[in-house]
Amino acid sequence: MNIKSRLTVLSFMQFFVWGAWLITIATYFFSNKMGNGAQFGAIFSTLAISSIIMPPLTGILADRWMNAEKLYGLLHILYGAALFFVPFVKDADTLYYVILVAMLFYMPTISLSNAVSYTILKRNNYDVIKVFPPIRVWGTIGFIAAMWITNLSGSKANANQFIIAAVAAVALGIYSFTLPPCPPQRTMAKDASLAEQLGLTAFKLFAKYKVALFFIFSMFLGAALQLTNMYGDTFLDDFKNVPAYGPESFVVKYSTIIMSISQISETVFILTIPFFLKRFGIKKVMLFSMIAWVLRFGLFAYGNPADGLWMIILSCIVYGMAFDFFNISGSLFVETTTSPAIRSSAQGMFMMMTNGVGAFLGSKISGYVIDQYFSSADGAKDWHNIWLYFALYAAVVAVLFALLFRHKHNPDEIGNPAH
Repeated sequence: MNIKSRLTVLSFMQFFVWGAWLITIATYFFSNKMGNGAQFGAIFSTLAISSIIMPPLTGILADRWMNAEKLYGLLHILYGAALFFVPFVKDADTLYYVILVAMLFYMPTISLSNAVSYTILKRNNYDVIKVFPPIRVWGTIGFIAAMWITNLSGSKANANQFIIAAVAAVALGIYSFTLPPCPPQRTMAKDASLAEQLGLTAFKLFAKYKVALFFIFSMFLGAALQLTNMYGDTFLDDFKNVPAYGPESFVVKYSTIIMSISQISETVFILTIPFFLKRFGIKKVMLFSMIAWVLRFGLFAYGNPADGLWMIILSCIVYGMAFDFFNISGSLFVETTTSPAIRSSAQGMFMMMTNGVGAFLGSKISGYVIDQYFSSADGAKDWHNIWLYFALYAAVVAVLFALLFRHKHNPDEIGNPAH
């Protein structure tokens, strides 16, 4: 296979090994009566905790001491090994620690996969702006494929979903060792400081106004993404409690399939990123993403399974722009504004701020706010106002980003990231 095909396989498998269980772990947890909602929330938070701790550390390792593709492969093998233990777990507390270990190994591989792909593509004289998005789209296809395999194999409510992911993860880990080498790119000076020896100089990026502001807004958008992951399917399923619709409503019965339109939309919008980046620049593309989050939440607020079904579907379609335009353009912003010596570390910090700090705060704060202000004594939730306030949050973030973040569009710079 040529380089692009090999990286396409990498992208597909990167998200296949996650999609096999991420959407269905709640079904597995509650179907097997492993614990209560608070305990499941703690298990889900391991994604955020791992994203805060591990991506910066593994980025430093890849920048300083170890080939990125070898570190990537090792992490996937360890991730798969951890998942093999899940079928032997019978209680929520033990499952928490097993999933935490698995996530400590998996979460940093997302940013490492970007770093490996960028390095290999640029070494082969490819324009990453044009070539990477079509490769990355196969990651979303892999995620969708894993969801369908889990469902069609009857593994939605049993531990086989973790076995599927584990086998694929070990295979991916072995496969990554066959990729072209991506050695550490920085040479160490004899008089290097302790901070330089540990690779901590990457954190100096926070001293740059524009980059620091970018990471802050990454955190805000990471919180918005968590809101969708936590409440989207529950929101649709709750229409079964509305007499006008009931449990036989199409939206209620097929809520997960409807939500999967969001992932399908990702595959389309990823392919449009090169055009939008060249035409509008990184700042405007990220702003488009924030506006799309406003629409995502606002359409949910007014949607329903009857005459408002089109709003729910349109919200899922808009999600593709909301998710992809910030995540992909954000990783490219890091790529074009950082030195090769700290590139893996910078990608790790981007991952940390979005899927780590942002996701953690989004899950914790939103849960508290919903319980305090939008839930009745019997547990029913005022979804209309919940989504309206989420939309207002996204709108405030978009306005602040437009006013505070300054980045001049340079098409030549986008086509030729810093080497």
